[in-house]
Amino acid sequence: MTITATHVPAIVALIAGILILIMPRFLNFIVAIYLIFVGLAGLGLLKMFHL
Repeated sequence: MTITATHVPAIVALIAGILILIMPRFLNFIVAIYLIFVGLAGLGLLKMFHL
């Protein structure tokens, strides 16, 4: 499976969901990171990491 920029939001959402279940105190921090990643992916700025 090749991971592209379109897969990034789904992967970040999955990781964020798992972290929220494990450490609910860090909800604000995890949501902030998720929103930053989704914003960067939406702007296409994460494509530079695509090999």
